[in-house]
Amino acid sequence: MDAERDYCPVHEAIQVLQEKWTMHIVRALLDGPLGFNELGRAVGGCNPATLKVRLDHLEDLGLLQRTVHSQMPPRTSYELAPAGVDLQRVIDAIDAWAREHLDIVAIAEVDEESSAAVG
Repeated sequence: MDAERDYCPVHEAIQVLQEKWTMHIVRALLDGPLGFNELGRAVGGCNPATLKVRLDHLEDLGLLQRTVHSQMPPRTSYELAPAGVDLQRVIDAIDAWAREHLDIVAIAEVDEESSAAVG
C-alpha cells in the first residue's frame, strides 16, 4: 500500500481534536490568554495533570503558545497560536450544524433526566 494514498487529513485532525478536553481548552482560549488555574476553571472538571498533558500536546502541535512570565511567583499563560485560532471556523461550523440538526432542548432534558436518575 502507498502510505501517501492512505493518508487522510480529516482522520488526522479528528485524532487530535477528539482527545478529551482539547476542544474545551481551545474554546476557552479563543477569548484570549489564560493562566493555568484560570484555564482549569474555564474548562471545568479537568484535573490538573490531564490539563497539563493536553496543554503540552497542543503546544507540541503548534496550536498554542506557552509564556512564562518573569515575576515572583512565576506565572505561566497560554494562548492560541494562529493554527489554534483557525479552529474558530471549525467550532462555528459545529455550532451551526448542531443548531440545524440537533434538538438541543431535547438533549438537555435527557441529560437532566440521566443526572436525576443517578443522583
